[in-house]
Parts: sequence; structure tokens; C-alpha cells
Amino acid sequence: MRIDKYLKNARIIKRRTIAKEACEQGRVFVNGKEAKPGTELSIGDKIEINFGTNTMKIEVLKLLEHVTKESAEDMYRNL
Repeated sequence: MRIDKYLKNARIIKRRTIAKEACEQGRVFVNGKEAKPGTELSIGDKIEINFGTNTMKIEVLKLLEHVTKESAEDMYRNL
């Protein structure tokens, strides 16, 4: 699954276009490498997202296409 789609499905970023822009601006890293919007994720990958002065680090637990609001938090674990 693409990183921009994953961030939207997991409800970490509200819209896919904003997730895409964050990747293009160099704010998203997967396993320590800068991620492009089309970077493919797999279970166990570590994602780092820079929101201004805040940094969010998560680990991918599930890759789901259709996600309910309740199950979105099960897709990742905060590090």
C-alpha cells in the first residue's frame, strides 16, 4: 500500500492530498529514508512524520483498504 493512502486510511492525516504534500516536502520517513508519496509499505515498517516542531513515530501493524473509524487505530502502534 502507498504511504499517502496508508496515512489517510489510518486517520493520521485527514486527506490523501495533504499526505502526498507532506511526503513531497520531505516530512515523512520510512525506515529512516525520505518517503515519496508512492513509497510502498509493508507490515513492520517504521514511519516518522514531522509536524512542524512535533515528530510522530509509528510502526505499521496492518495494511487495510477499507477501515472503520474504530479500527483505524489498530493499523499502527506509537513508538
